[in-house]
Amino acid sequence: MSTSRIYRLLKLITLLQQRRSYTATELAQELEVSKRTVFRDLNVLEMAQIPYFFDPDNGGYRISGDFFLPPVNLTVGEALAMLVLSGRLRETGNVPLMSEGARAAMKVEGALPEAIRNHVGKILRNLSMRIGPIARHDALEGLFDQLARAVADRRACKLTYISFYEQKQLRLTVHPVRLLFIARAWYLLAWSRAHKALRTFKLSRIRKLAVQKETFAPVSDCRIRKHFGNAWCMIPEGREYNVHLHFEPKVAGNVAEVRWHPTQQVHWREDGSLDYRVRVDGLGEITWWVLGYGDQVEALAPPELRRQIARIARDVGRRHGDRRARS
Repeated sequence: MSTSRIYRLLKLITLLQQRRSYTATELAQELEVSKRTVFRDLNVLEMAQIPYFFDPDNGGYRISGDFFLPPVNLTVGEALAMLVLSGRLRETGNVPLMSEGARAAMKVEGALPEAIRNHVGKILRNLSMRIGPIARHDALEGLFDQLARAVADRRACKLTYISFYEQKQLRLTVHPVRLLFIARAWYLLAWSRAHKALRTFKLSRIRKLAVQKETFAPVSDCRIRKHFGNAWCMIPEGREYNVHLHFEPKVAGNVAEVRWHPTQQVHWREDGSLDYRVRVDGLGEITWWVLGYGDQVEALAPPELRRQIARIARDVGRRHGDRRARS
């Protein structure tokens, strides 16, 4: 392709991105070519998957307004933050939105003025950020895009889903209301007709998806917040508990410096240990968090939590006892 044609195509894209529409005759005049050449150039844009469309009201052509975003004036700090964050996201693999963020950062880096790009590059060489473990999201970009559109258009979906909780494959009709990234994976929050309740579905366990023409009424943000309630992470169990934990000095600082839950309260003892109180819906999720601190924590309340941790600890002890004694 000749340089002159590349320049003409770039000018054509610029024209079609403007707020007004251009007729084929107007485009020919602007580009100083024939209408036949204009139609050939439009065909090139179509092959390049640049979404222009014909507006029948005024007989003109335009590019879809959301295809290219307008230029953004970033400060050095903003550019640096975006490049650091997105650069680290490249290591997460093909995680929906994260992989797109990494590609966006590359475009931003390429568009920076040379002086700023060199300055940011020097800083980046001395910065690092470690992302926690993230679940595999191989080949989920298409599924994510379908669900995002279904959520926006409020369209019912039929799912084939592998449920670890129910230990079987489910075929469900759901009303998708929100996509959520929690801890290390993407989830779909949806109303399940079979369960007659809001449920979370991990995207990587969805085996088949069929978006339906049927639509549904919107679900309020208030109802979504109520669904998660005071769950420790994402699974409410329908009963709230006042949890009181005592952490030894060795781990107390690590616990206190993190906001683990919106309701948490901490109180330091004179010996450097920590009293930790929180109100949570369900004990399942917080139990495993407590167990992660081993013998450096004691569950003082509620009694149900103490019994549950003691039972699991006994099972762990038996499993990790002397093999020779068991043989």
